[in-house]
Amino acid sequence: MAEETRGNRMDADELAGQGLTQALGIEFRELTPERVIATMPVTSRHHQPLGYLHGGASVALAETVASVGAFLNCPAGTVCFGQEINANHVRAVQSGILTAISTPLHLGRTTQVWDVKIYDERDKLVCVSRCTIAVVAERRPAGEQPA
Repeated sequence: MAEETRGNRMDADELAGQGLTQALGIEFRELTPERVIATMPVTSRHHQPLGYLHGGASVALAETVASVGAFLNCPAGTVCFGQEINANHVRAVQSGILTAISTPLHLGRTTQVWDVKIYDERDKLVCVSRCTIAVVAERRPAGEQPA
């Protein structure tokens, strides 16, 4: 029997109420192995001290969509973690809704590289990011069986 190499599944509802995703108000619009799209509001809780979108919030959004896309492409028995991310912030934003679109550039056995573009409500580029994801064997506590 051939080893399952791709095809983890995630549900937007499953992701919505967890950790930083919940804290930043990130909502998933599309979840496929080929593309992940999510939105994030820009409110005062996303601002840096001068009242503009904090670059770290953009990076958190970028790594979130890249990591979810990577998981959807992970071989059975593996998990993924952000290894490196860079971001170029090209437009200042004070309010509105951002849309992040993540697509894979490389889907390897131990690493994946994802391209992320973040747009404002006028479809103007706000941030472009590249995220490298490490794919590693899943470790479970002794005696715990896979779900």
